[in-house]
Amino acid sequence: MPYNTIHINPISPEPARASVLVIYTGGTLGMVYETKGKQLVPFNFEQVIEKVPEIRRLDFEITFLTLNEPIDSSNMNPEIWIELAKIIFDHYEKYDSFVILHGTDTMAYTASGLSFLLDNLNKPVILTGAQLPIGVARSDARENFITALELAAATNEDGTPILSEVCIYFNSHLLRGNRSKKQESSDFNAFHSENYPLLANAGVRIDWNLPFIKPFEKNKKVKTQSKLDTNVAFLKLFPGINKQVVKSILGIEGIKGIVMETYGAGNATTEPWFLEEIQKTIERGVIIFNVSQCDGGRVAQGHYQTSKFLKQVGVVSGSDITAEAAITKMMYVFGKETDHSKCVEMLKNPMRGEMTI
Repeated sequence: MPYNTIHINPISPEPARASVLVIYTGGTLGMVYETKGKQLVPFNFEQVIEKVPEIRRLDFEITFLTLNEPIDSSNMNPEIWIELAKIIFDHYEKYDSFVILHGTDTMAYTASGLSFLLDNLNKPVILTGAQLPIGVARSDARENFITALELAAATNEDGTPILSEVCIYFNSHLLRGNRSKKQESSDFNAFHSENYPLLANAGVRIDWNLPFIKPFEKNKKVKTQSKLDTNVAFLKLFPGINKQVVKSILGIEGIKGIVMETYGAGNATTEPWFLEEIQKTIERGVIIFNVSQCDGGRVAQGHYQTSKFLKQVGVVSGSDITAEAAITKMMYVFGKETDHSKCVEMLKNPMRGEMTI
């Protein structure tokens, strides 16, 4: 994928204390208002100092890597996640941390996908964006961007990075990437993490929630994977869902995994036709991953009669995983492993802090 690079040195005469690679993929943050055409258009990152002059006062080097064609987050896909992971892998030794500027609509999917693709990650990768374009007076873009840079460059007293995982920073909150969901489309506080605490809160000062941050591990060599298997799908249950709908989704040709979004603590209808379709699908070797429709709480298969059968036939409990992390984890697992039993074990156990069992 072609891209351009722009390098910015701090104005401080002191040596730069860190280096950050900023990867601009597209999204609302990088838009400005064009007065001639009276429309929002992507701005040239060579003019970033003009739009965000504060970054020159940061005491670390910043390099911008921009895709030639900005991608609306609605067009984000697994191939681009693989490319982003490769960019980070290829530049891993040169930079201390990474910030990805991304559209908000699919940011939680990208953060989850990257968390699985970047195995043994020991440096910060922070995704951020904005609800309003950087060229708008009331934009949240500047604060989100500048604070994400500061969080990415933050180190412990021994010089090791405070963060060594994929995160999302938005509206003063730093969240674990694969625990995040976009819940607001018209509020600045767009992202939430109901089943995992904030990693940091950026107010007048940055308050780190250190017990919940993945610890730095020495001598870990980052690895990445070049394949994600997209033979997966969602099945969201609702009152009145009929056999034809369920059967058509479960019977998709070549499907390997289904993320089934159930009620409450993992409950589903006990209609005989539904249970029969679930059992036949599992017997075909398709893995069904049970995820709650609730943002908070967890799946507890067998706790209620309405989920007892699911446990008995081998539906895999997703515990407190988000739907975004569940579907991207399935893509990663099926891209890495072909043995059915190993795939089940990988799905039901935490790999990157994405779930608690």
